[in-house]
Amino acid sequence: MSEIEIEPISNQNYHVVSKMVGELLTEIMDAINEKAFNYIPSETERRVKELVEADKYWVFMAKDRSSGEYVGFVSVYESYALYSEGAYGTIPELYVAPDWRSNKVGSKLLKAAMKFAVKKGWHRLEVTTPPLPEFARTLEFYKSNNFKISGGRKLMVSINA
Repeated sequence: MSEIEIEPISNQNYHVVSKMVGELLTEIMDAINEKAFNYIPSETERRVKELVEADKYWVFMAKDRSSGEYVGFVSVYESYALYSEGAYGTIPELYVAPDWRSNKVGSKLLKAAMKFAVKKGWHRLEVTTPPLPEFARTLEFYKSNNFKISGGRKLMVSINA
């Protein structure tokens, strides 16, 4: 494995993030045997572009320095809650291509997100893991990067607006 560099997303990489989001969601749905997400590549690409350009969503990408290939990303947005004493960061997606896992790529992405959190003045980052037990390794990964369990499972309801 060669050296990895972390860089903020640029406008020519929206399609790359969209593709990796599809890989992440497919991996989750395959593991839990449930169609939990409705992934449409062009809509995902449009959404990431709009959110990034509106300065509401930040993405850091992992690039293999020797090949120039993007091998992972982490995204962050600002959240608010009374329990957190104000604004904090939420990580909705972190993905590392399977061939690059266990090579510290995810940890480098988390460090970039933490550095960004300091810059934003946030005092915490939160993340929800995919379902357990299928993603127990994911939980252990976050714990090994100093995340602590702070609540229960993430739940959702679809709203037909």
